[in-house]
Amino acid sequence: MPAYPKEYLSDVVENQGKLFDLVSQNYPDKDTFDFINTYMTSKTRRSIDEAKAYVNTMSASELWDYFCKTDGFKLKNGKAIEGFMPDWIGEFYAYYQWYYNIPSSEVVKKVPIDFLVKAYGGLHDLELDLAVKKVGEI
Repeated sequence: MPAYPKEYLSDVVENQGKLFDLVSQNYPDKDTFDFINTYMTSKTRRSIDEAKAYVNTMSASELWDYFCKTDGFKLKNGKAIEGFMPDWIGEFYAYYQWYYNIPSSEVVKKVPIDFLVKAYGGLHDLELDLAVKKVGEI
């Protein structure tokens, strides 16, 4: 059973992908891995898991502002993930969380970013639902 109504799904998937891309593109000298792990375990992301319409329908830039304010997030120095990968990771995590109906904080434990970076070449060309099913519920 999915985590929240399907009506929210495309917005959440698209906006989370854009959020991850926004952070990696706008802050190339900051740690994208830390951002993703922190975001996925945050109050902000938990609100999305719980289908709070106000957060579920935010754009990427609105989500970024809300996350920084709500969770007091500050970027750490490091290296950004480059190319199209951050967008895809954001979309993958959002769909995976919805499809398997598990907390986002568990998603990053079950499917670590390192795994997605290594599997990106074989997964990113697949339809998102197929990629999520191929990784499977771990």
